[in-house]
Amino acid sequence: MIRTVESEQHVSAPVLAAYSYCEAVTGQQARNFAYGIRLLPTSKRRAMSALYAFSRRVDDIGDGTLAPDVKGARLEETRALLARVRAGEVAEDDTDPVAVALSHTAAYFPVPLGGLDELIDGVLMDVRGETYETWDDLKVYCRCVAGAIGRLSLGVFGTEPGARGAERAPEYADTLGLALQLTNILRDVREDAEGGRTYLPADDLAKFGCSAGFDGPTPPQGSDFAGLVHFEVRRARALFAEGYRLLPMLDRRSGACVAAMAGIYRRLLDRIEREPEAVLRGRVSLPGREKAYVAVRGLSGLDARHVSRRTVRRRV
Repeated sequence: MIRTVESEQHVSAPVLAAYSYCEAVTGQQARNFAYGIRLLPTSKRRAMSALYAFSRRVDDIGDGTLAPDVKGARLEETRALLARVRAGEVAEDDTDPVAVALSHTAAYFPVPLGGLDELIDGVLMDVRGETYETWDDLKVYCRCVAGAIGRLSLGVFGTEPGARGAERAPEYADTLGLALQLTNILRDVREDAEGGRTYLPADDLAKFGCSAGFDGPTPPQGSDFAGLVHFEVRRARALFAEGYRLLPMLDRRSGACVAAMAGIYRRLLDRIEREPEAVLRGRVSLPGREKAYVAVRGLSGLDARHVSRRTVRRRV
């Protein structure tokens, strides 16, 4: 069983200010992520915002316009900051609010900070322009940039006392991260291509005649782009199905947070499946009212109960 701290000691003014900064970053930039963490109690919401703000900093370096060698240096500087956090060397009055908030989070929740090292490793793969021949190759990248975030989040959520199979919770959190990342890759295939990045496995691209890439609003001539998308959607759905087994292991509000975030991405996947070529014309997204509905559904516990019933049926 993974425990978290539900009640905190007095939080000093500098730490509260640091958390407020991280929550502002999350609210402004997180989009889908923010809908989920609103459902958490204060201490967990702050902790998730600290994790997000640090992760956002890493991602922004990778996505920025600096030269690759400068990006690499900045990422290693960020890794050094993470080492200071891990060693407890960041004071409450430090001038970096993200470091202050993350240090406080690490002191109160058993978050595996090595996951943030993995995130940096994954972004370095982007900086180097790595491509992926097979799904097994791509999984390595996805585990760094998303699976690790799932495991970090689990450190904040914790698992319920006596939850059946809780020893596999980190595995399910990791798998759910892979599902979200593969959905992201499908959604952003045109945007990534314009930035010179290709994430979908070369084997899959070749199988469906898409090796020429996606540099326009229409698929490569003679390709089966819809077949490619549907193939990857099925893979993502299988990952969601496995990762959702985490839900019954979480308390109600943590489960609602996960169900909301995952539910938004599953609905994105549905849209992509219905109209594959839409991802070549622009970013596919959900309206705010639909995201709010998914959040309410998560808070109701419907998804967690559905997974629990399905798991019981499998055992029987």
